Amino acid sequence: RDRRAELQETGVQPFAISRDSPYTHVAWMQALDLDFPLLSDWNAEATHGFGVGFEHNGMRDVSRRSAFLVDAEGVVRGAWAYEPGELPDIDELIAAAEGL
Repeated sequence: RDRRAELQETGVQPFAISRDSPYTHVAWMQALDLDFPLLSDWNAEATHGFGVGFEHNGMRDVSRRSAFLVDAEGVVRGAWAYEPGELPDIDELIAAAEGL
């Protein structure tokens, strides 16, 4: 969220998706002062569709932190998946977006 403006300068519209409920998202957006869309994948359709589900501490269908670059036609142009606790490399994402 801190470098959203840099991403937008490349033509990227950032948004986030998580398995949490829309009600939880409202609280997160207020507490973290988020100014980009936060979408709920309550039923795991995006988790399965993007192939980022895994089992973690006995819980199935946990969504792996991931980043995707999707073009205006809906084609995935880049995909990154991260280990639990690992954060996305924003410089790498910006460079990839600039290369589109």
